[in-house]
This record gives sequence, structure tokens and C-alpha cells, in this order.
Amino acid sequence: MTQKNNLNIQWYPGHMAKTRRMIAEQMKNMDAVCEILDARIPFSSRNPDVEELTKQKPRLVVLNRIDLADPAATRQWAAYFRGKGYAVLEADARAGQGTGKFAAAVRELLAAKLAAYAEKGQAGRMIRVMILGIPNVGKSTFINKVSGRKTAKAEDRPGVTRSKQWIPVDKSLELLDTPGMLWPKFDDPDVGMRLACTGAVRDEILDTEELACHLMAYLGRHYPQALLDRYKFQAEAEDSGYALLEKAGRKRGFLVRGGEVDTERMAHILLDEFRAGKLGRFTLELPESLEGENG
Repeated sequence: MTQKNNLNIQWYPGHMAKTRRMIAEQMKNMDAVCEILDARIPFSSRNPDVEELTKQKPRLVVLNRIDLADPAATRQWAAYFRGKGYAVLEADARAGQGTGKFAAAVRELLAAKLAAYAEKGQAGRMIRVMILGIPNVGKSTFINKVSGRKTAKAEDRPGVTRSKQWIPVDKSLELLDTPGMLWPKFDDPDVGMRLACTGAVRDEILDTEELACHLMAYLGRHYPQALLDRYKFQAEAEDSGYALLEKAGRKRGFLVRGGEVDTERMAHILLDEFRAGKLGRFTLELPESLEGENG
């Protein structure tokens, strides 16, 4: 198999263009913006259009799915975003971890603004927060936990929320949910690969084996113990992603005629087990990798 690194996804589905317009129109009505990121890929799961769209509004960054991410890396990312002046909340929305701190975090972020309202006799004035996030970062699950309702649709596949929804959290805080919005083109193929590994883009768009090779190569370099624990083989420094995929498939007994490894089957298993957290807790990028970039 010839390995390629040619992922160059270009798209802009109509509903995503519509979402972008809606966000731009509604931003003037917002007190703050809450950006939901996948803690495994905090940089790759940020829509670069958000900076322009949010117009310097106070920002709360939620690092979601911390249960699947490397805890040490999550600490680094939290420090990175705080260094940019953002409030940060670490969460596992599915289990409800961190979601109970949301309202307090928003009010702390807006403390000066709320004090100014109080001075004008407007204590208790409604706070409006826009929730942003690319598809499949757990945005709807997070909103449901924060609001204590099942208002937002929550499904483990990209592109479920299609229209804006106002959701009350308490008497003076409401959220504007927005559909997940990707961007027109991934200029960096590694960004596209990371998004695909976590399920943020549909699997049909990509070659599964190529994606699995990319993931295996990363795990072999950064988390070799996980491969030993799960697939019972030692990753060697010279092993390519494809070689590692073959080793795992052989250990699992995924053989076809002639004793060759069914790497396609192993690729599907690897991605399923990675996304389900069965391999362990991994982060696929770190803040130091952003040096020289506009993060």
C-alpha cells in the first residue's frame, strides 16, 4: 500500500453558509460567546471563522470530552486559552462533569458588565450567550446538561442541529444554540485528519485505511504503551502507520487468503475503539505545535 497524505477536504454545504450569516446577524445581541471544543483536538476543532464572527465578545472556551483526552495535555490547553484572555471550563458533558459550573463561569466572565447593569438599576437583566462549535463536539449534550432539559438534539453524528434555538438556563441566563459549522477548506491536511479521527467529518469522505495509518503513526510515536496494552505488540521507531496497522490486525487474527492482514477491517476497528475511548485517553495535538501559527 502506498501511503498518501493528500486529504484536502473542500465543501460548504448550504446550511453551513446559512449558519454563518445567522451567527453574524445575531452577534450584536450577545453578551458573550461560548465555544465548545473537543479536548482531544482543541486547535483543530476551532472554526477559524469564529474570531472574525464573534467581534471580540467575551469568550468562554469549553474543553469537552476530557474523559477521552490526555489529562496532562488538557491542563496545557486550559493554560493556553487562559493566556489568550478566555475563560475556560473543562467538561465531560455526557457524564455531566463540569456542566454545573457553566452559569457561574459566565457570570464571572461578565462580572464588570453585570456590575454596570446593577448600577443602572438593571440587576437581573437577561444574559444571552451564543453557543458555537463544529459538528460532533458534544455541543447539544453540553447544552442539555447545562439547561437540565432535552431541548437540543443530541446524536453522535455530525450535522444534527440545523436551526437556531433559544434555551433558558435560569431566570437571567439563556443560550442561543447554533448548528455546527465547519469551514470551506482544510488547508492543513493534518487538521482534516484529526477531525476525521474524532468523527467530526463523515467517514464516507475519507479513505478509512489512510486515516487509520495516520492515527496509528501518531499513537506509535506518542502513546506506544497504549498499543502494547490494547493490541499486544511493541511499536518500533521505524514502523510506519501501515506497518503498525498490520501488526495490530495480525494480533487480532484479521487474516485473509495467503495470510495477508485485512487492514481495512483493522482500520475500522481502530477508529471505533479510539472514538469509544477503549484505547485510552489521548490528545492529538499540543499548544507548542501552534508556534508560528495564529491560534
